[in-house]
Amino acid sequence: MRLVEISYGTAQAIEGYGPDFFRVGPHVLRGPTLVTPWDAGHWGGLSDSAAPLALAGRIDVLLLGMGAAIAPVPRAFREALEAAGIGVEPMSTPAACRTYNVLLGEGRRIAAALLPVGP
Repeated sequence: MRLVEISYGTAQAIEGYGPDFFRVGPHVLRGPTLVTPWDAGHWGGLSDSAAPLALAGRIDVLLLGMGAAIAPVPRAFREALEAAGIGVEPMSTPAACRTYNVLLGEGRRIAAALLPVGP
């Protein structure tokens, strides 16, 4: 087996997560978090579609980490993003973190909006 180290360049990879936190680069962020290749910060959760909408034209897909398990995306949230040309892919938060890093390594135009996995 051949192992290949992944390089993200200057992009922000998700390095870890736990109960109510995410580690992105050198930063530890608490609570719901929005991660892009160029930045990471607090996100207002599913009632806040404005932050992801501000990414229109910069990303193609928003990976939506719904917590410990997958859950339905609120209709208004999904419709607002899709109207702006951003695809929404709901999944569990652990799966969203892994998928984000894989797609980031491929150079894709993605972001991750992540709800914590809980205590």
